[in-house]
Amino acid sequence: MDKNYKHECKDCKHQIGEEFLELDKARPNCAVVGVYGHNQAALLSYYMLHALQHRGQEATGITSFYEYENEFRKKEVRFATHHAQRLVIDAFSDPNLFDKLLVGKMAIGHNRYATTGGNTVHNIQPFNMKYHSGILSVAHNGNLTNTNTLRRELQHKGAIFRTTTDTELFLHLVAHSKKETQIEQVLEALSITKGAYSLAILTENSLIAARDPYGVRPLNLGRKKIEGTDKYAYFVASETCAFDMIGAEEIRSVKHNEMIVIDDHTIETGEVKSYKIQEETPIAKHCIFEYIYFSRPDSRIFGHNVDKVRRKLGKNLAEEHPIPPTEDGKKVTVIAVPDSGNTAALGYARANQKEGNDSAFEIGLIRSHYVGRTFIQPGQNNRDFRAKTKFNPVKGVIENRNIVMIDDSIVRGTTSKALVKLIREAGPANLHMRITSPPIVSPCHYGMDFPSKKELIANSYKNETETGKAIGVDSLRHLSVEKLMEAVPHDEGIDYCTACFTGDCPIELEPELER
Repeated sequence: MDKNYKHECKDCKHQIGEEFLELDKARPNCAVVGVYGHNQAALLSYYMLHALQHRGQEATGITSFYEYENEFRKKEVRFATHHAQRLVIDAFSDPNLFDKLLVGKMAIGHNRYATTGGNTVHNIQPFNMKYHSGILSVAHNGNLTNTNTLRRELQHKGAIFRTTTDTELFLHLVAHSKKETQIEQVLEALSITKGAYSLAILTENSLIAARDPYGVRPLNLGRKKIEGTDKYAYFVASETCAFDMIGAEEIRSVKHNEMIVIDDHTIETGEVKSYKIQEETPIAKHCIFEYIYFSRPDSRIFGHNVDKVRRKLGKNLAEEHPIPPTEDGKKVTVIAVPDSGNTAALGYARANQKEGNDSAFEIGLIRSHYVGRTFIQPGQNNRDFRAKTKFNPVKGVIENRNIVMIDDSIVRGTTSKALVKLIREAGPANLHMRITSPPIVSPCHYGMDFPSKKELIANSYKNETETGKAIGVDSLRHLSVEKLMEAVPHDEGIDYCTACFTGDCPIELEPELER
């Protein structure tokens, strides 16, 4: 194997220009995973990335570190990497990848959805480098808020950037550090950056995981017993559903303002080294949208079950905005926009029933899980076509019924209109819409792909009544910020970022971002 080998699929260098068939949502940010101490580290990274496919579908990549005996019969650590602008299952379909290329006991992986930088092959993570202290690889979830300032400073010092993403800043900051060890260099780099980051980093002899001082994005630590021994391999992942995929157990969340180091000492003793990124730990500002939409309902994030929170969101929504039966006795039929609305719809139906409104949850929309990416042919690039490709209404459930549709959010509202039109074609007697989040009024600077303020439908109309008419429903109501905050867990030292609903950004922004 060539030293520090990098492989790209021969047919993956094209720019992806197709439309991703999603409803009008906040797009998922990214997923990171890491493995230390397992002989099939890259293969387990693949399975974890597959479980986290929902967090990023533009590209994926894995880097593994392995020991190599050089010509002088001395062992050195080298890296191998493979990435592609494909879904995980397609990018790693070659069985030889995990036998001949991605070998070694340590690996990190990344699923990408572009929130900064274009969707080009150069921006696919993990990013790898060889520098004065050895080799290093990094995978990043989140957005930095002092990117332009740091980029200008580093360029003035002679840094040359190969990508257009903020993630590359970590590599340059580490390389410019005058600290002696790689651990110290990484810690210094983290203390300089501002914004949101959950990181998986490989050094020559360790796996590092870190969350920014405000802990905006989730990151979890897990372990799995190494077969035939009493020792454990260790894992990090954006969500715990990745641990479920490989039969690992969750240990805990990586804390906000924490950098942990997993190495051979950890394998031998079970001790995970922990460092503070900055001296004082602020109150956390977890991204509340992780509970509303991003994370899978079977995951635990920030130490809590997503499913449980979403049921509370639906319950609070019903208490705040119930739907009664019609005057002619038609009970309330609750349907969800799958998949993110499913759990909340169950909570809504149950609570609406308790409020004295005869209600039943039904499967009213069938989602195609096989759409993925597709090229839109000329004349087909319209919202109606995209909605029909993604969903199909169950006419027997909807026709002549008093329907309330539960969804997690509305961003621009354009494809929501198409979905409402699709359901109207099935002939409901009434069609109401209830949203398990407040109106989105501000873009996100911490890792969600929200458009500018002027593109947000909540800023285009005076109130929910007008917005509902524009979408085409009989009534539209959102969960209030107060009821949203009631639904999420409140641990000591933990708060939430609600900037997309309130405009109140908890982390300092560069002047360019404040406009």
